[in-house]
Amino acid sequence: MSESQGTETTTRRLPAVEKETGTGLDQAASAAAYEPPPAAAGDDGRGGRFWSVRRVPAGIVALLLLIGAAAFLYDIAAVRAHRPAMHWRRELARQLAERPLDDTWVLVGAGVTAALGLWLIVLAVTPGLRKWLPMRPPHADVRAVLHRDAAALVLRDRAMEVSGVRSVRVRMRRRRADVRAVSHFRELDDVRADLDLTLADAIRGLGLTRPPGLSVHVARPGRKG
Repeated sequence: MSESQGTETTTRRLPAVEKETGTGLDQAASAAAYEPPPAAAGDDGRGGRFWSVRRVPAGIVALLLLIGAAAFLYDIAAVRAHRPAMHWRRELARQLAERPLDDTWVLVGAGVTAALGLWLIVLAVTPGLRKWLPMRPPHADVRAVLHRDAAALVLRDRAMEVSGVRSVRVRMRRRRADVRAVSHFRELDDVRADLDLTLADAIRGLGLTRPPGLSVHVARPGRKG
């Protein structure tokens, strides 16, 4: 893992908002938004994402094609050997010849076929593996990825190092990391500002090709009784 080039980031301090819920628990929260640093020179932020091998869909399609091709090949060979065509092929030819195009079963079959074809096209043009975040490789012939859960765990551990933080929940997405912290002392704005700096540095340290945005929310724990 290699760190990306350092860039200066600024965070906007928002005032703490005091509110009372209907249950009588005093809560306070502050939120901040962090935009990821621009890509380094020569790094367009693309590439490096792993593609899923799609073993199950590919296996199913290959098996169906093999069965269909074998059945048609056997039937054609039987006809060439002066034997009658198989019953299912004669029935299929008759149904296709007699049923009009606006028949319900024809429309249903066409819709199912179109849906399956569209699904296969989507699988062919999308990489999949959405839970893996591509990292900046240290060398041209090296590729690396980081699982979302591992990235969220790193951010959570770094957030717990901030003074005043009691608990943290991190939800890592492809384009944004949502952090919700509970602070039992210190001013919320101060805790949030420290979290901004700490988590921004942690995101840069992950070395991701596309550093996610950061959303921080800090609140007081609910009062019992």
